[in-house]
Amino acid sequence: MTVVWQRRSVTAAQVREQLAQPLTNATVRTLLRRLEGKGYLRHTIEGRTFVYEPRLGETQVATGAVRKLVQRFFGGSTSRLLAGLVDEGLIEPGEVQALSRRLKNRTRNRKRND
Repeated sequence: MTVVWQRRSVTAAQVREQLAQPLTNATVRTLLRRLEGKGYLRHTIEGRTFVYEPRLGETQVATGAVRKLVQRFFGGSTSRLLAGLVDEGLIEPGEVQALSRRLKNRTRNRKRND
């Protein structure tokens, strides 16, 4: 997906060229087809070549992955996830404070819009 996001429009051959680990053309085409089946990509046809474009942005995909992670490992509790990040030293106190401010601003904005 990184290659597709960077180039915005890409063929299987172009993806294959960009990969650090060489994969066969058939493998790359299979991966692109699967990503399209999951809704991450769409394609058009130019001549006989499939040209892929992202359907979702990086933030949308990352957010969806985190949502699944929270459901699977933390019973849907984002506070349990954040507590784990704090406990393991993966998030700094300043980052927690910045998130707190962001939440407060979001709450204020919602109240204004209601």
